[in-house]
Amino acid sequence: QARIPGAHPSTTVDSATQGAMATVFPAEQAIVLGGGLAGMSAANTVLENGGKIVLLDKSSFCGGNSTKATSGISAAATKTQRAQGIDDTVELFVDDTLKGGASKPEVAKILCGNSGADVDWLVDKFNLDLSLVARLGGHSAPRTHRGRERFPGMTITYALIQMVEKIADRTDRARIITKARAHKLLTNSSGACVGVVYEKGGADFQEHGPVIVATGGFGADFTQQSLLAKYRPDLMHLPTTNGEHCTGDGIKMGEAIGGKTIDLEWVQVHPTGLVKPDDP
Repeated sequence: QARIPGAHPSTTVDSATQGAMATVFPAEQAIVLGGGLAGMSAANTVLENGGKIVLLDKSSFCGGNSTKATSGISAAATKTQRAQGIDDTVELFVDDTLKGGASKPEVAKILCGNSGADVDWLVDKFNLDLSLVARLGGHSAPRTHRGRERFPGMTITYALIQMVEKIADRTDRARIITKARAHKLLTNSSGACVGVVYEKGGADFQEHGPVIVATGGFGADFTQQSLLAKYRPDLMHLPTTNGEHCTGDGIKMGEAIGGKTIDLEWVQVHPTGLVKPDDP
């Protein structure tokens, strides 16, 4: 099996699927776009398996929206749950997810099915404290994990950032490039993605290798050409807590070379936000 990082720290797939997803060209490195939890999970996974990475983030520092998460990370059948006598299963997590509105059971099964291993990976590999388990809305069992820190998203994401930074400082196996705005995916004659073009300091540069897109959503793009305007124009009038980096860059780059998208109409709206009238 192989771990394919994504929204959760890891997702495992069987060898048949792995073969179908393999790159079709020799690669000296993997390119990760985005320095939030997904991107840092991808980078650490490649490094764990002996590969090299270069991570690009268009902001001046890594972390993204992941550092703002305050509830924790939900997972079923974790070591922590078992140690605390919490009766939870992947099947129950899937059922809860589908009841919450998920329209693609196959996606929910992957997300939920690997969630326990994901959280265990964070605890085991990064020595994170995720020992507090709570039952949040929509869940049938306590499964949202966090530590005693006030902002678990920041604690988790920074631990992964520090691991990549340590490897980058000590070896040539990792590079982190900030203020680097990726804007074009490169393809070969057969249409496979083989690299990326990014802008830094007013000049364009290229990196070559398989590309992992972890650039986040598009909830902070209020232009008329935005994905928000295209898929959820009814939300354009609402304020957002998203960082200004959330403009759907990775999605747009993927679409530009023929990539397909799903579920872009699912934009999360929190009813618990606070707007200061004098500083909206």
